[in-house]
Amino acid sequence: MSENEGGLHRFIGLRSAMMLVVASMIGAGIFTTTGFQAQDLGHPGYIFLLWLVGGILAFCGALCFGELGAAMPEAGAEYVYIRESYGPAFAFMSGFVALFAGFSAPIAGALKALVRYMGHFFPLLADDPVLAGVLHVNDLVAIVFVWLLVGIHASRARGGIGFNDVVTLMKVAGIALVLLAAALVGKGDLSNLTEISPRYYELGAMDKMSGMATSLIFVTFCYLGWNGSAYLASEMKDPQRDLPRSLLLGTGLVTVLYLGLNIMYFYGAGIEGLAGEVEVGLVASRELFGGVGATLVTLLLCVSILASASAMTIEGPRVYYAFGKDFPALGFLHRTGRKSGAPAAALILQGIVISLIIVSGRIDQILQYAGFTLTLFSSLAVSCVIALRIRRPEMPRPFKAWGYPFTPLLFLGVSLWTMVWAFRGRPAESSLALMTVVAGGIAFFVISRRSARAG
Repeated sequence: MSENEGGLHRFIGLRSAMMLVVASMIGAGIFTTTGFQAQDLGHPGYIFLLWLVGGILAFCGALCFGELGAAMPEAGAEYVYIRESYGPAFAFMSGFVALFAGFSAPIAGALKALVRYMGHFFPLLADDPVLAGVLHVNDLVAIVFVWLLVGIHASRARGGIGFNDVVTLMKVAGIALVLLAAALVGKGDLSNLTEISPRYYELGAMDKMSGMATSLIFVTFCYLGWNGSAYLASEMKDPQRDLPRSLLLGTGLVTVLYLGLNIMYFYGAGIEGLAGEVEVGLVASRELFGGVGATLVTLLLCVSILASASAMTIEGPRVYYAFGKDFPALGFLHRTGRKSGAPAAALILQGIVISLIIVSGRIDQILQYAGFTLTLFSSLAVSCVIALRIRRPEMPRPFKAWGYPFTPLLFLGVSLWTMVWAFRGRPAESSLALMTVVAGGIAFFVISRRSARAG
């Protein structure tokens, strides 16, 4: 097992890389957001269409990251690509945003959803009591999970990847079995797939556009993670070959599973039964399988969400590790344990931020905040394919994005459309996302000055 400069070990193969992508993508979002879309749109046909569009966009993004990652197989993914394309200031802002919106917010949303589903087994969590009038018990349990995952992945990098492989294989097999069971023995109704809510006919054209854009933000948030293995490129044994494959195979598999799960939700509960519900997986499984089946499905959902939080706990610190190398004032983030091969300081920093976000808002607010910001910076990263093809045509590219330049342009065009309409639909969360970007610029100015003095 070889070792990179800084202590990261090369040991990840294609299977583990693909499992990182799958685990990163299938998290809290697919088990929660369809209820928000049913409430905002009231039309299952449009909702299915949005999930298909999200899969196509994710595949376009995976193609672009496959090219960039194979050409620059370093830890940090878009941080490295943006640094090489647009300079250190934009790169630092992307890393700063990754700390809050890229990883900490999705992990916080995932663990809050996990605890809500655990309420099926533990009535205390279903009631969500408040301690001393301030701290919700559910938030406290979610924070315990944060530090459990930090401990697992800080102790040994290889063991953390093995843990991720096992839980991801379990959840993929479990989802496949649930979809099969829903088709064979589920007590659903095919007419639910075409049922349209009366609310849809009350919406004006502008309301429909806003609702579709806001819903697509939720969908693209659920597909985020299509770039999961790129963050660990420097720990892959053969990144030029395995990185693009892992991104494309993982994204394709998840797209199929997402479409299947949404069909199951509507088949079981219908548009009215899902509207406004957070635990859509639990709602649909109760209708399809009754109490026992709902218990088994809920257990599957808990494993799935935990696996997603685990994968993101692995990936995020590699970004902070990367800018710890570039900025001496943050050099502590670049350190790894000699035996563990894990960036422990970066893991601890991320754990602190996740804990703060958990107590800061509802799941839908956290998802919307993270989704807008990540759409912005994933678009900037995808644009690096175009920028580097123009500025550095001589760069070795072991893999080239299929369909260039249409694939990056499609991704960028749809992403811009969703951000504009999402801002109109949810201005508070979107404004907070933009404020995070501004805060990243201020932090760059301060830290770059300190780094210059340290250098």
